[in-house]
Amino acid sequence: MAQFELKRNRLAGVGGALKVSADDEITRKLVMLIEGECEGLGPNKAAEKFGYSKQRYFQLRAAFLRNGALALVSQKRGPKKNHRRTDELVRQVIRHRFLDPEASTEVVAQRLNQCGLKISIRSVQRVVEEFGLQKKTLQVPS
Repeated sequence: MAQFELKRNRLAGVGGALKVSADDEITRKLVMLIEGECEGLGPNKAAEKFGYSKQRYFQLRAAFLRNGALALVSQKRGPKKNHRRTDELVRQVIRHRFLDPEASTEVVAQRLNQCGLKISIRSVQRVVEEFGLQKKTLQVPS
């Protein structure tokens, strides 16, 4: 019967031990599932031992059963796409900037809001910076 030793970051059994990297989350999650399902520790105790909630244990278990060990890799957190600055909104900012290059970002944001497209001044500034649409300033040599 194998046992994962949290303090030593190793998987120990009757025949020896295997060192596990402290930041190897896939192995830790897999060992948690093995201890919870196969070693008789149970979902509650296994989740508690590895610092997860019971709900997270079952989420990881379901993901593992669907897609195997690769499903235990943590995914990027947060929004997956830009819901404020959509492609259409970016095109409109660029369009307004080319139609009136002297207009400030505040004016562009105001025009777009008047057209029914909700955008903040900061979002317009980000689009302008991202696409290099800043106003060129004339530098006079001294």
